[in-house]
Amino acid sequence: GRTLRFGLRVHVFAAPTDDEAWAHVERLLEEIPKEAIERAQLQMAAYESVGQSRQTGLVKGRGRRARELEVSANLWAGVGLVRGGAGTALVGSYEHVAQRIEEYYQLGVECFVLSGFPHLEEAIHQGAELLPLLRRIGRT
Repeated sequence: GRTLRFGLRVHVFAAPTDDEAWAHVERLLEEIPKEAIERAQLQMAAYESVGQSRQTGLVKGRGRRARELEVSANLWAGVGLVRGGAGTALVGSYEHVAQRIEEYYQLGVECFVLSGFPHLEEAIHQGAELLPLLRRIGRT
């Protein structure tokens, strides 16, 4: 008797412009030692989880620059280089990220868990810049 609903857990790296957002994730990548990425990828490749296997597959054979890890418009697989679980992020201007969230909503996703790095700063940015855009289209 219950109704099934869908949710999405995704990181968000949004800024006033696409270029600023992509520059932010490029800086994050530059701070990660190559050995740490290799070690994490080996560890995650050993997981039996089908979901994790698919996540790891998103970065396989791609470069290590931020834009090389863009798997769809504003959808970045770079987080999956070093962590399991939620390994994708929405990257772009506040407007483009809001558009991508709206697209997910139109596909049936009703609940969103958004985060980013650094946690506090991204929470402040999302609350001040992204949420007003989502409110304007009736999604909060």
